[in-house]
Formats: sequence, C-alpha cells, structure tokens
Amino acid sequence: MPHGPTTPANRRADPVATTAQGAVRGRRRDGVLSFLNIPYAAPPTGAGRFEAPRPHDSWHEVRDATVPGPNAPQSERRLGGVDMSPYFGAGWSRGEDFLTVSLWTPEEAGGGLPVMVFVHGGGFVAGSTRSALYDGTGFARDGVVLVTLNYRLGIGGFLDIPGAPANRGLLDVVAALRWVRANIAAFGGDPDNVTLFGQSAGATVVGGVLATPEATGLFRRAIVQSGSGLGAFTTEQAARVTKAAAGSLGIEPRADAFAAVPDELLVQVASRLTDIDLRTATHFDPLVGISPFSLVLDTQPAQAVARGQGADVDLLIGTNSEEGNLYLVPTGEYARSTAADVDALAARSHPDPKKLVEAYRTARPDADFGALRSAVMGDSLFGAGSWALATAHAARAPSATYCYEFAWRSQALDGELGATHTTELPFVFDLTHLPRLHGPNALLGPGRPPADLAARVHETWVRFARTGAPGWYPYDTERRATMRIDTEWSQLDDPRAQERRAWN
Repeated sequence: MPHGPTTPANRRADPVATTAQGAVRGRRRDGVLSFLNIPYAAPPTGAGRFEAPRPHDSWHEVRDATVPGPNAPQSERRLGGVDMSPYFGAGWSRGEDFLTVSLWTPEEAGGGLPVMVFVHGGGFVAGSTRSALYDGTGFARDGVVLVTLNYRLGIGGFLDIPGAPANRGLLDVVAALRWVRANIAAFGGDPDNVTLFGQSAGATVVGGVLATPEATGLFRRAIVQSGSGLGAFTTEQAARVTKAAAGSLGIEPRADAFAAVPDELLVQVASRLTDIDLRTATHFDPLVGISPFSLVLDTQPAQAVARGQGADVDLLIGTNSEEGNLYLVPTGEYARSTAADVDALAARSHPDPKKLVEAYRTARPDADFGALRSAVMGDSLFGAGSWALATAHAARAPSATYCYEFAWRSQALDGELGATHTTELPFVFDLTHLPRLHGPNALLGPGRPPADLAARVHETWVRFARTGAPGWYPYDTERRATMRIDTEWSQLDDPRAQERRAWN
C-alpha cells in the first residue's frame, strides 16, 4: 500500500506510491487516498496523435498527483435546457500529457482489494476524469480501488484514417488496463480482480474491449451501462465520416495529412460533422445521427461475443427506461414530435420500420408521439445493442450474465426528463448529493431521490465487482431475468419482450 504503517508522524504526510515509471504523491482526506493525473501512456503529440499508445517515459523526482491534469481535445458540449456540466465537465483543459488515470483507494485497507476501472461517456467526443460525477471517494470508502481514465476522442481517437490504427481511443483503454495490471498492487488493488465499466460511449467501448482478444486476461468483470454491442460503424460508414472531415479541412484522407493539422482545428471540424447519412445497402447508422464517431469494426462486439470472445468475463449490463428523453426533451423535440417523426426515426433504424412502429404502439398503447419517438430512439441507440450483447454472452456464460433496467424518474424539466440517459450515474457513484445535480434544469430535478436508493445501487455495483453476482438471478436466453431498479426493486422476466423481439 502507498501509505505504509499508520503512525502519528505519517498520518498527516502526503501519501507516496511507486509505479513502474516513478513515484507519485497523492493526498488523503477522510480515510481515502487519491492520486490524480498519473500517465499510463506517452503524450500523443504530432504524428503520435494518430498512432497506437506508447509507454510513458520514466521520471526521477516524485511526481505531483494531487491536482487534475489536462484532458483530450474536445469542444464544450450542451444538450438543450438541461445542465449536463457534472457529466461533460468544463470542456477542454489543454495539455499534451493527457493519457492519464486518476484513482482513489482506502487509507486503512491492506492489499488485494477489488479494482474498478471506469470509462466515461460523451458521444466519443467529450468527457474526462475531471467531471464531477466521476469522483471515486464513495468506492474507496467501500473497499474498492476506483480508477478513471482519459482516452483520445473525436478525430484523434475514433476517425478511421488510412495509415493509422483504427479505434485509437479503444487502444488507449487497453493500454490503461495494462497499466492497471502492472501497477495497481502499489495502491492496494488486486490485479486479478479488475472490473471494467463504462457508460454510454464508454460502455460501448467496454463492449469493444470485451470483444478484443488483445485485452483477454486484463479484466475479470465488465459492466455496460447504456452502451451497445451493435454500436460500431463499418469501415464503409466510417470512410464517409473521414471523407467529410478531410473535405472540411481541404486535405487528403491520410494519417500524415491529419497529423499536420493542429488540435484546435481538428476539434472545430469534429463539431461540424453533422447530418452525414451513414446508411448503406447492408447497415443502418447505429447512432442515428447522434454522433459521427464510434468504434469501427466489421464484426460487431455482440457478434464476437457470440463466437465465444469474453466468455470468461462476468457481465452486468443494462439500460434506463427512458433513454431517448435526453435527446428530445431538453430541446423541445419531445413535445413537438409527430407520427411522421416516429416513422422517420424507425426508417433510419430498422429494415422493417412499419413492423417496428407497430410493435411499439402495441407495447405502449397509451403513449403519445413523443414517448414513442423516445422509446424507439432509446432502443436504437442502446436497448437493441444491449439485448444483443446480453443474449450473446448468456449463450456462452449463462450463469455469469446479469441484466438491469434503471427506472427511477427525474422530475427535471417539469417532470418530463424521466428515467433518461445518464440518470443512473450519480447513483452508481453515490454522488446524488452534489448541488449541481439538483434544480428544475439539473439532471436529478428539483426534489431529492429516495434516501437509500443511491446507497443500494452503489452497493450493488461494488458487490458485483467483489463477487461477480449483483444479487439477482442471471440472465439466460429463456427467462431473461432483469432487475428493474426504482424506489422499489423488482425482478422481472423479459420485461421488454415485445420491443426486443421487434429488433431480431
């Protein structure tokens, strides 16, 4: 452990831990040690921005790890009238050495603690370890070493460029896992009990890592929160985004040409890559226009898992009941939705849009057009891909696959935001008390969630990381047991059967 024996002399001293690259000095507060901004890979500069991550140079002095560092180049991201700053953070904090981890660990614990490594969301273009929602104090308090990480985003991380390795952001996550494997014991963690978890784009990356043979053995468990096992672009789709980016910059679509463009301009261009039609003769846009970036794979993660990849990893996977509301309610699109909007979204998402809409109308006979549009959007983005990944994993590991649905409804935006995308995160991190999460336009709304809900959700994630079982029946391909998480918890068998079957 980094702190050594506890004595009156060293209780007030800053904790120091030694990694393979050098020593780092953290801070202690209320029984928790934190170490921020520790490099796991070399700074991606110049042409290196479009190369695989490389080891970081060693350092000889004790490195300060008490303050947040830079993050990946990105533009500020907003979603209409809802305050998402605790989620996205304050935007780009500049600096080259941003491929870093931050971690929290108990002060008084010995070694061998379970480790959880979190991959943030943000549409593959935003987010970082600096975001308020990713403080790991609650996990450390409960005996877990919590690690968060930065990875390359946007053009640097996910644009598929001839002459550059694909999915550089995913390669960064794998490099961070290798760092954890080599160094986490110095912080009290067990390198053989690592849970990789992520939310939204981060959850889709987790699914991609699960399906990556090079990551085998680097983690024991995975949690996929509102991601998709069907969320990757094909190389044909990705090439359209690359063509648009190169055209906007006036360069050839080659790695050396992009390497000559400064990050500021790459960020500007990434924010302008909208309305690109990614539908092909054989594939729909899995992100229905929400982001021009994703993983780029000709074999979807769910398909790789169905073939047996990741069968030795315990999996917890789920979505929120009203995922699509976040993309419609804050902008007023939810209230303005029409039958034509529902039909157009279905046509963009499914080979038989009429069948899809009929299935949702039957399953939700009292739903208005906004609710139908939100439901189809949520399942296009997250539900269908989560069901596919859960089913693929359960077919190979039926006793090690668990599903949930988060159903607690936020009363933000006059009660319309509901159980939307990201609402589970403050509960997972046990941070529902943060002031910026409360108010009429804040993620959790003007009231207070049930007092024990965050504690129970958080404890469930910790239990899964520690034991591989969250506390309910596994999800198999017949029963499809799912825990619905709300003020009251209820285990249901295949609660979304009608909608799920419509995507098969």
